[in-house]
Amino acid sequence: MVSNVSRKVDGLLFDKDGTLFDFHTTWSSWAGHIIDNLSEGDAALRMRLADAMHYNLVQGQFAPTSPIIAGTNREAAECVAQAITDRSVEELEDYLMHTSSTAPQAETVPLAPFLSSLAENGVSLGVMTNDTEYGARAHLGSAGVTDHFDFIAGFDSGFGAKPSPDPCLAFARALELDPARVAMVGDSTHDLLAGRAAGMQTIGVLTGTALEADLAPFADVVFPDIGHIPAWLPA
Repeated sequence: MVSNVSRKVDGLLFDKDGTLFDFHTTWSSWAGHIIDNLSEGDAALRMRLADAMHYNLVQGQFAPTSPIIAGTNREAAECVAQAITDRSVEELEDYLMHTSSTAPQAETVPLAPFLSSLAENGVSLGVMTNDTEYGARAHLGSAGVTDHFDFIAGFDSGFGAKPSPDPCLAFARALELDPARVAMVGDSTHDLLAGRAAGMQTIGVLTGTALEADLAPFADVVFPDIGHIPAWLPA
């Protein structure tokens, strides 16, 4: 792809949860439901699940320390398995994948017009999430924006998981982009570390659980949400 020097990047690679979709509205709500479902009225088990997942039952939110926030579906299943010892990690992994794929998504900005505007300006678009590719396609499909992306990958798509740079570089290769002309956009240090390691520009957003102080050391710029990107794009 020929670079357009009138803008800072030729490609944008987005994280999904906490970036395209608001994290707490989607995932804290989902986690509360699965804790209730898996505990089946057992108060002690409910507390063990919440502790293993770093979930605050009173606030109804993940704590910022939760490994589930930026982790893979497998890592989430391993957390749950710490509390539920009579089910295999593989069984729990499958359960989480299917229940999460139907979790209601709250768009951080109206995604269809936002993505259409970027594409009309010649920017290649991708999604790389530590969720499953199945989950990513289900969520993007529910928002009606799957076709806006040139590349969609999960941790299980064969490119690895963030913070490894490999999935970021897979996007650049697939779209024939210079990594230096791509920005990785995410709400966690996993996203930004992956982008930096791939030689990409990095954009942090505050629609996840991280604070600006958490992201700033690893980001070229930090925005309240992805809606600020179009004004940043011109070179």
